[in-house]
Amino acid sequence: MTGTDIKERSITASGPPRGENRAGWLFATPFLAFYIAFLIGPVLVGLVISLFNTTTVRAGVGDWVGFSNYADVLSNGDFWASMWHSVLFTLLTTPFLVLLPMLFAVLASRIARNQWFFRLAFFAPYVVPSAAVCLIFAFMYTPETGLITNAFSWVGLTAPDFFGSTSGAWFAVVLLTVWWTFGFNFILYTAAIQEISEEVYEAATIDGAGPWQQIRHITIPLLRPTLGLVLVLQVLSSLKVFDQIYILLAGGPAYSTRPVIQYIFDTGFGAYRGGYAAAATMVYFVILVLISAAWFLIRRRSNSANA
Repeated sequence: MTGTDIKERSITASGPPRGENRAGWLFATPFLAFYIAFLIGPVLVGLVISLFNTTTVRAGVGDWVGFSNYADVLSNGDFWASMWHSVLFTLLTTPFLVLLPMLFAVLASRIARNQWFFRLAFFAPYVVPSAAVCLIFAFMYTPETGLITNAFSWVGLTAPDFFGSTSGAWFAVVLLTVWWTFGFNFILYTAAIQEISEEVYEAATIDGAGPWQQIRHITIPLLRPTLGLVLVLQVLSSLKVFDQIYILLAGGPAYSTRPVIQYIFDTGFGAYRGGYAAAATMVYFVILVLISAAWFLIRRRSNSANA
């Protein structure tokens, strides 16, 4: 055994050299600073405020109230109604935004030429600001003159009342969201498809497998890890809905579509109940953490079973 081999073994056993550790921490310092300042810091401040009778119109944190804000949140029907609206929005949008992007990504990957055009066309709406998207769709939902409203009459149907009825409002915001955010999941699936080796498809072609058989037995099974990732990301994203419902509908009609984040916004900045809004935020934060932890445990058990 040479001296070089002994040196390499000692480095492997003791970890990377001290200089590399210092360089790693140096490069990570800007991210850690922003992470603490804009994520950990606000969470700690919100946790403290939730224990006081804080208002947004008076300086200071107010009087100590302990966990009474949390008790008020958990017993408030408006909070749970808004939570149900966020869950309902998630149930309505997640199937479309998980399965349709996968379908179109698979179909686009089978196109021999100009795949870049389809990737651009599907992803472009995602970079449009939410305010612009809502204004465009509000114009298309306008009674009698809107494009989408007239499209119903073209096929002999009566357009729903997009702004005056609960069902019409949900239809309006779900259609907007699917069109607007479709491209992000489409790109995730496209990247996963590109990682599949062409040799696998060539071997399947030699064995006589046609395009649909290749999609069914090769592409879709290999996309299952990405499907799981997209599913949990989409659930968390949909549960955090705010922009499109607030701008397009303002939570209406009669707060029948108001999501939980808008409820927190209304109580914190509309009713000036900062401590109560902070407690509602903490409760909502815990719910999201529990969902993420449950997904992590399910994936971990699945990977252990497959191993």
